[in-house]
Amino acid sequence: MTVSIRLPDDLERKLAEEVRISQRNRSEVVREAVGEYLSRRERERQIEEMKAAARLLYSDPEIVRHEQKIQADFDAIDDCLEKIEAEERAAGTDLDETWWE
Repeated sequence: MTVSIRLPDDLERKLAEEVRISQRNRSEVVREAVGEYLSRRERERQIEEMKAAARLLYSDPEIVRHEQKIQADFDAIDDCLEKIEAEERAAGTDLDETWWE
């Protein structure tokens, strides 16, 4: 597809400078710039959609309670693991040593 665009003078100068420095033709530089712009916009939209979904989820008190329960379960597991590691260190076990090797 062929596209014709008009650029303001400042963008035209920047484009000409990039063409000179990169030693590529104008079409290559513009094609790359448009591709990068469209990819960035797609990522931005996806992030905004995820933020909206998270806001929606966290506006539901039942989901918030469930998440807090899951977090409490993980905290309890972390506490238990920390206690086991402390006991192993006290017994002289090197926790950085891999026992299966």
